[in-house]
Amino acid sequence: MRSVQKVAVPVGAIVVFLLLWEFLVWVNGWPNYVMASPSDLPDAYIRFWSLFVEGSWQTLWRTVAGLALAVIFGTLLGMVMGFSRIARDALYPLLVGFNAIPKATLVPVLALLFIGQHNFNTVLMAFLISFFPIAVSVGIGLSTLEPEYRDILRSLGASRLTIFRKIALPKTLPEFFGALKVSVTLAFIGTNLVEIISPHGRGLGALFLSGQTNSNYPLMFAVLIALAVLGIILYYAVVMLEKIFAGWAERPQH
Repeated sequence: MRSVQKVAVPVGAIVVFLLLWEFLVWVNGWPNYVMASPSDLPDAYIRFWSLFVEGSWQTLWRTVAGLALAVIFGTLLGMVMGFSRIARDALYPLLVGFNAIPKATLVPVLALLFIGQHNFNTVLMAFLISFFPIAVSVGIGLSTLEPEYRDILRSLGASRLTIFRKIALPKTLPEFFGALKVSVTLAFIGTNLVEIISPHGRGLGALFLSGQTNSNYPLMFAVLIALAVLGIILYYAVVMLEKIFAGWAERPQH
């Protein structure tokens, strides 16, 4: 019963959202060049299905690649900040300042630095926009580790690696996966920034720009829905990993 509810509730919420969207367009009498309705989208998917398949794959693999780099480097940087007060004091202002920069302004900079390297630029932007939450969450999780547990293991002769594996890693996992859920959506934003702004863009972002250039509003909204679906799929992939590696941290709700 619980598993059925977990599927039925989000699916029901999506159906209600689509019905409200359709009703809003209908009651206002908006033509599809002002606001496309859900009933306008199937035709766009049928007409451009090959472009959607190709664009979805290009957007997805670049996003996953950037997110994977964010996990690796964000975790390593978080560990450095978590175990070293000096590193934390030195790096936090730099990270906060970099994160405050609008990432759209970095797209032309990357395009000039790495001319013609569209895949590299796209993956790099997905990485740059998504590693911050991971680094901060890991750093905070490790820096707030209860010292008494660490002292007990040290008195028993445990190495730093053993302390990290037995205490620090399990303690950090819930914060890590919470940050990873945020980073998933941020990585998609980074990917699509490059795909839309770059003159050599490919993927769903470029398909959205094509719809905008040709005033094909149903195509534009169809791309937005496709991006939302990819984001949901990747988000729930992270949720599954969380249940496998940190399911013990989830408290039962009554």
